[in-house]
Amino acid sequence: MLDDWILTWLIALPALGALPLFLLPAGRPQLARAWTLAVTTVGFLLSLHLWFHFAPGSAASQFSQSLPWIEALGIRYTVGVDGISLLMVLLTTFIMPLAVLGGWRAVDDRVRAYHAFLLLLEAGMLGVFVAGDLFLFYVFWEAMLIPMYFLIGIWGGRRRVYAALKFFIYTMVGSLLMLAAILYLVVYHHQVTGIWTCDIAAMGATPLAGRAELLACLAFALAFAIKVPIWPLHTWLPDAHVEAPTAGSVILAGVLLKMGTYGFLRFCLPYFPGAIATLTPWFMSLAVIGILYGALVALVQEDVKKLVAYSSVSHLGYVMLGIFALNSQGLSGGLLQMLGHGLSTGALFLLVGMIYERRHTRLIADFGGLAAVMPQFTFFFLLTTFASIGLPGLNGFVGEFLILLGAFKAAPVFAVLASLGVVLGAVYMLWMVQRVFFGAVTHEENRGLRDLLPREWLLLLPLAALMLWIGLYPKPFLARIEPSVEALLVRARPAGQELRLDAPAASHGPATSLSLPAPAAGAVPSQPQGE
Repeated sequence: MLDDWILTWLIALPALGALPLFLLPAGRPQLARAWTLAVTTVGFLLSLHLWFHFAPGSAASQFSQSLPWIEALGIRYTVGVDGISLLMVLLTTFIMPLAVLGGWRAVDDRVRAYHAFLLLLEAGMLGVFVAGDLFLFYVFWEAMLIPMYFLIGIWGGRRRVYAALKFFIYTMVGSLLMLAAILYLVVYHHQVTGIWTCDIAAMGATPLAGRAELLACLAFALAFAIKVPIWPLHTWLPDAHVEAPTAGSVILAGVLLKMGTYGFLRFCLPYFPGAIATLTPWFMSLAVIGILYGALVALVQEDVKKLVAYSSVSHLGYVMLGIFALNSQGLSGGLLQMLGHGLSTGALFLLVGMIYERRHTRLIADFGGLAAVMPQFTFFFLLTTFASIGLPGLNGFVGEFLILLGAFKAAPVFAVLASLGVVLGAVYMLWMVQRVFFGAVTHEENRGLRDLLPREWLLLLPLAALMLWIGLYPKPFLARIEPSVEALLVRARPAGQELRLDAPAASHGPATSLSLPAPAAGAVPSQPQGE
């Protein structure tokens, strides 16, 4: 019974938990905060059942449930998780109570509505990762935009309305094109099979070809590329990060951006293998540009929060590079980096929020010598910084190493260029740390700053523990990822065809090479249930 309904309960718990917030007394903000923390904590504890009862050796969808919904069009309420979505569900439920705690004192206005939107956002994000029906996926994809829009637009900074509108417009444009492609796929599947369905697995079993495949792939890819975001579609992200409240920035970096990379894995690679073979060098080029551009722009930032925002552009470029390496090392590294980035960058935004609450500024020039004033805070900031730049023994290293290994096997030129981003990442992060934490205390306002509070220790300890666990012993995570990655690779490679792109002409894309083994002769690509 628990296995059959657990995913539904995970979605329903925050959605239903938002309703009592509107019934609480308006003058009791602490009660609203405590209720939201309790709901998100119960959700995380419930999600641990997935980790302990997931079968690591299987690529099939697990904890699946399928109920009739709009039967005339073949639309069903279908949910399930595999190795690709499992870690994203756990990351979401883990981040949410930390985001609530991190913004405990940050919001004093309309506290009930603020926490209600946080819970509705969690329900939408979980729905995206567990949906096994295209229509259901699109409903959750659009639904989670609304609470994020209000979180930025109402409780954000001075330019919050501009940032919220920019975020909403960018994502809506991509989403509408994806909707058109979904409708085309549904109609095409009906024409071929005579069956109306929106089942994700069934739709993937009816491949497109030629121009139709390329256009549908581009429509999906644009929606996901905006969400990642890939350069040059990234301009909404720094504004959204800087203006969002602390909890909004943590959720945006920790979970929302991963929906774009998840979309590429769930839909673009298995649905459109022929188009992906054509577009791979372009996406790898954009990934490398994003890595280097994000690092160089972060290097010149004067605002700590904006620096971390641009670092996200760079780090997610690595995820995209791993995905389009189209081999097991790159894809496994990309998934692990999605998890690692959510932890380390989410922690950085929490730390920036803590110092902002104390000083009401995020400018690097307003700090200096904080290590002498706040040694505990400095320890956690350094640990998170080292995780972010990929120090061996911490979470950022394993994912980046696998990504660069996979990229080098697929396209050495791209791997070498991407390696420069590792160096630049260390430069901009360590330079920022040196100016903020070391040297003499340069401002009198910094001398009396409080070190970490018990609530902040409670926030940072689990993040630090997970960063160390993934860095020192990633095997449990990779064991759950790899079977689904191997099944995905079978579908992502055109049957009976070896992908090889050798030094194309300048008008057709960047010079590189990509060689991938094709499936064995006679092998029939299979689709795990729910993928």
